[in-house]
Amino acid sequence: MSKRIALLSAAAFGALALATSVIAPASAEDKKMMKSEMSGEKTVMVGGAAMFPSKNIVQNAVNSKDHTTLVAAVKAAGLVETLESKGPFTVFAPTNAAFAKLPAGTVDTLVKPENKAALTKILTYHVVPGKLEAADLTDGKKLTTVEGEVLTVKAAGGKVMLTDAKGGSSTVTIANVNQSNGVIHVVDTVLMPAS
Repeated sequence: MSKRIALLSAAAFGALALATSVIAPASAEDKKMMKSEMSGEKTVMVGGAAMFPSKNIVQNAVNSKDHTTLVAAVKAAGLVETLESKGPFTVFAPTNAAFAKLPAGTVDTLVKPENKAALTKILTYHVVPGKLEAADLTDGKKLTTVEGEVLTVKAAGGKVMLTDAKGGSSTVTIANVNQSNGVIHVVDTVLMPAS
């Protein structure tokens, strides 16, 4: 009898272990998706993290592994409080790879305290007052940034690009990442103001 109970117990534990492995998420990515589904929010994945529309720009950006340089720069420039405020803002958020395209040593130089004004100027050139969805970024549209200079939109072939004051171009790679205080559009190149 005890042998039969042992076999039944082993079978029950085996079935339980199998059920747990089938029910359990396969990866951290699945866990994040479950969390966003459970919250009822429509999220966009950026840098391996779900971006929640109920969180502000900074709360979401700090979770993106593709935006660690941008987050460090925002902190160095003292813009965290501004980007956590009510807004709304449209942020063109350069990835780490976008910052890596800059000449060697540029980022390290910009985040030094003595260069805070120059860093702030570059970062605020990536921010436009108001909430502009991708549909609002029409070909030829001029966007006046928080920094004061203009970005020009080029929309063609289903892509949205921005031309900066120096003639440089950046492409929106992930659009319409909604935030509680605006929207983020991920871009592949750092935009540069004229001065």
